[in-house]
Amino acid sequence: MIRAGLVGPFGPVCLVERDGVLAGLEWRLPEEAGRTALLDEGLVQLAAYFAGRLTRFDLPLDWGTGLNAAVRRAMADIPYGQTRTYGQIAKVVSAAPQAVGQACGANPLPILIPCHRVMGTDWFGGFSAPGGVETKAALLRHEGALLI
Repeated sequence: MIRAGLVGPFGPVCLVERDGVLAGLEWRLPEEAGRTALLDEGLVQLAAYFAGRLTRFDLPLDWGTGLNAAVRRAMADIPYGQTRTYGQIAKVVSAAPQAVGQACGANPLPILIPCHRVMGTDWFGGFSAPGGVETKAALLRHEGALLI
């Protein structure tokens, strides 16, 4: 695995490349940074997202398998600045909302696969980043999404 990072408006982030795809986004700077064309492009796209110039990432990602992969692809289909509920995603992937919530929480590529765009029907939902739901709200405000 090779890692590279940057400090953005939501704190430090580190991209993890494995076998030619992005496999993780960690909320810290890497202890040892590496350089590959994919990591460089990932950091360029993240910086453009943070600057408000990019609304959809175009990078090779590790989608995972099974339900996790289905939920991640459904999350990636949520347009910039919009949200969906766990129940709406559950209908798309034919699973229970609780299972969708677990898959969202297991997303290794937050921001790139926008789990911050998924909420409960009458609650905000969780978020794994430092700052938790405050970071989720900040990402949604950054995108101009209406918050519940």
